Amino acid sequence: MDTLPDAKPSSRRRHDADLKSRVVAACDEPGASVAQIAMAHGLNANLVHKWRRGEKPAAPRTPSAFIALPLREASQSVAVPDIRIEVRRGGTTVAINWPVSCSAECAAWLRDLLK
Repeated sequence: MDTLPDAKPSSRRRHDADLKSRVVAACDEPGASVAQIAMAHGLNANLVHKWRRGEKPAAPRTPSAFIALPLREASQSVAVPDIRIEVRRGGTTVAINWPVSCSAECAAWLRDLLK
């Protein structure tokens, strides 16, 4: 099978372990910028990030402990904010606050407004 004339030849570069370890070590220095170090070596920063992830073994993930949170009693009501609708037309803005307890009426009004 012939290759297409516009097909890009494989240009994948291989980097030796010495270069990888020097680049990763430079990135581990305090205040080091991965992007600057990558550019200085003619590398893509994403590749250097990949090397950094590969160099360090992942820390074992411990399951998080259960944390009990205090719940409010039913008698302690939480203030529910109103429905706020803001309509802008040209230089005019109309803001409407509607009680949540009347949300069905608000929806009907809004449907009529948007017809």
